[in-house]
Amino acid sequence: MGAARRIFVYGTLLDPRVFRRHAELRWFRRALPARLPGHRRVRLRGTPYPTLVEGAGEVRGLLLPRLPPATLARLARYEGAGYALRPLRVVTRRGRCAARGWVSPRWRSDPTVDWFPSR
Repeated sequence: MGAARRIFVYGTLLDPRVFRRHAELRWFRRALPARLPGHRRVRLRGTPYPTLVEGAGEVRGLLLPRLPPATLARLARYEGAGYALRPLRVVTRRGRCAARGWVSPRWRSDPTVDWFPSR
C-alpha cells in the first residue's frame, strides 16, 4: 500500500496554489522532482486539463511522499471521475521507483495537443 500512496503529479497540481486548495502544502514541499520516461503530457479532450499518453519523450513533475488516506482522498476528488490512479515507474535523483498517477483513458486524450504547466 505504501507505493500506492506515492503520487506522481504532472499537471495542475504542480501549482502550489492549486495544491494548497486540496491538500496541505507540507506534502508539496516534501516532493521530489521526478520524470516519467516514455510518456507525453497532452490535453484531455474537451478540457483545459492534462493527461498522460505513452510515447517518445518524458514528462517532468513531482513525486509526492507517501500520503495519508484522507489527503489522497481529497486529491482524488479534485482529479475527478475522469481520471484513475495508474501504476507508473518514475525516476528521481534517488533512482527509479514505483508510483501512481492520475491518468484518463487514452480515448479521452487529444494526442495532437501537448499540454504545458504554467509556472
